[in-house]
Amino acid sequence: MPLVLDDFDSISARTPLFVDIKPGGRFTAPDLARAGGSRLVARRLVEAGLLKNAKTVSGRTLFEEAEDAVETPGQEVIRPVSKALKPHGGLAILRGTLAPEGAVVKLAGTSGCATRARTSVRWGNRGFRRCSVARDRAGDVVVIRNEGPKGAPGMPEMLAVTAALVGQGLGESVALVTDGRFSGATHGFMVGHVSPEAPPAVRSHSSRTATR
Repeated sequence: MPLVLDDFDSISARTPLFVDIKPGGRFTAPDLARAGGSRLVARRLVEAGLLKNAKTVSGRTLFEEAEDAVETPGQEVIRPVSKALKPHGGLAILRGTLAPEGAVVKLAGTSGCATRARTSVRWGNRGFRRCSVARDRAGDVVVIRNEGPKGAPGMPEMLAVTAALVGQGLGESVALVTDGRFSGATHGFMVGHVSPEAPPAVRSHSSRTATR
């Protein structure tokens, strides 16, 4: 099936965020199961006209599975689509001079953004760990390069970095931009998968600060 990066952007743009679950929300996976589970999520999507019917691994159709959903009275985890948390999904595709081939920003769990034009550049995830997070201030943009498939090598997730920022209370006020990837547990204003990735020729763990 043909699938391009922009497909994720268009799908996310038309799919509302209506399940209030961590790390950006209030509830956990067990809460989701008790509220009605994936069948109830599917039923909400069917009611909104956002799903097409198809056979599932059970041998029944998706719509049949959704019809069997049992909603727990008073649950707050799976909201009606008409009362969605956000009108769009949790991802968006960005393009620009820094990422001419695209980048992914996680919108879920994000309410603020960086405003100060001060950029702190770190050469790799390990380089970040050797730096003191205390040097970052609200409004900063932290750029971590050499974390792509070639530069890392592989694509180690940036959870240690994002957790450090959130742990310092900077999750909503410091942006992270990287050619690496982030996990589902990432919280805050994070832009990953910057493409093309930074050239892996220079391997340095020193940090540099550039002020525009």
